[in-house]
Amino acid sequence: MSELLEKIAAGIIAGNLNEVPDLVQNALDEGMGPSKILENGLVVGMNEVGKRFKLGSMFVPEVLRSARTMHAGQELLRPLLAEAGADLGGKIVLGTVQGDLHDIGKNLVGMMCEGAGFEVIDLGFNLEPEKFIEAIKTHQPSIVGMSALLTTTMRAMGHTIKAMEEAGLRDKIKVMVGGAPVDAEFAKRIGADGYGHNAASGAETAKKLAGRS
Repeated sequence: MSELLEKIAAGIIAGNLNEVPDLVQNALDEGMGPSKILENGLVVGMNEVGKRFKLGSMFVPEVLRSARTMHAGQELLRPLLAEAGADLGGKIVLGTVQGDLHDIGKNLVGMMCEGAGFEVIDLGFNLEPEKFIEAIKTHQPSIVGMSALLTTTMRAMGHTIKAMEEAGLRDKIKVMVGGAPVDAEFAKRIGADGYGHNAASGAETAKKLAGRS
């Protein structure tokens, strides 16, 4: 890895919001391709943030700052990547299920997935199954992620998967679930393809479902 890419990765980890966009621009000015900058600079840094968050050596405020720094760098690359027709690593639709108004965990998963190079479509919270169905048809993601924080709403995940089956969409996507009351056994029972117990493992699960790890 070049010294400049190492600085970009280190800047993401440190959350140097003002520094990273300049480093990304410097890399572009040197003729480095946007895909290389994304994969070997921004994504490398955010992957390290995920590891540290999982180990408990980084906390939510620090992760949020790193995610904002990642976004600032991505903004410079996004039009160039689109122009080149680059695949950002897959598309994910995320949402909190019907009856549940909690979205902090889901938002963190989205940030970590963006940090892993995915394009993330965040639908928000309190989403009835039809909203997920509509989003799958509109955005054609490879992965759908559902979140629930309450034991009373986690059952809506199963209802949503059932709705996907009835709409003939289930075999076109992978489904991952997460949230405080959710565990791997529940995920398996409702027919989900993967489970993440926190934001970092959610991003890891997404990569596995996309065949990237």
